[in-house]
Amino acid sequence: MAITAGVVAVQGDVSEHAEAVIEAAASHGEAAEVIEIRESGLVGECDVLLMPGGESTTISRLIHREGIASEIREHVAAGKPVLATCAGLIVAANDAGDDRIETLDLLDIRVQRNAFGRQKDSFEAPLDVDGLDDPFHAVFIRAPVISEVGDAEILATWEDRPVAVRDGPVVGTSFHPELTGDHRIHDLAFFD
Repeated sequence: MAITAGVVAVQGDVSEHAEAVIEAAASHGEAAEVIEIRESGLVGECDVLLMPGGESTTISRLIHREGIASEIREHVAAGKPVLATCAGLIVAANDAGDDRIETLDLLDIRVQRNAFGRQKDSFEAPLDVDGLDDPFHAVFIRAPVISEVGDAEILATWEDRPVAVRDGPVVGTSFHPELTGDHRIHDLAFFD
């Protein structure tokens, strides 16, 4: 039986996340069926959810307008896992540091949007991530910084700043694990 993975597809790296979760499931001898979520009524069918990067104000506006936000909260309340990356991390936070973003309050963190710099300041770096044996090659693109951490567990830091956290069934990253061809972050979020 396949797991059903929902990718919140209002914006961002939808196909890359779909491919990564399929590979992560296969590494555990499981199949994954991917649903692209652009409207309400689909989240309840999902075993796992992915919230990709993109533009956080747009993502926030669309998931609330389409009725997806409350379904994501119900998914987490049921103990089902979520992986939120880059802008997805911002939307999943308790505090986005920006009043234009209505957050989901899934991660007990405060973030600063684009704190690692603009597009031209994008970079790649090897990260030591709790739960992974070898460094993860992370891709940071207009990445947010996690400026404060409450009850969330820090999984990785870069230059003494948290860049990956776990809070219950939710894993959030400042970077884009779907762009690497390495599915270990998806594995960590959904199968560990």
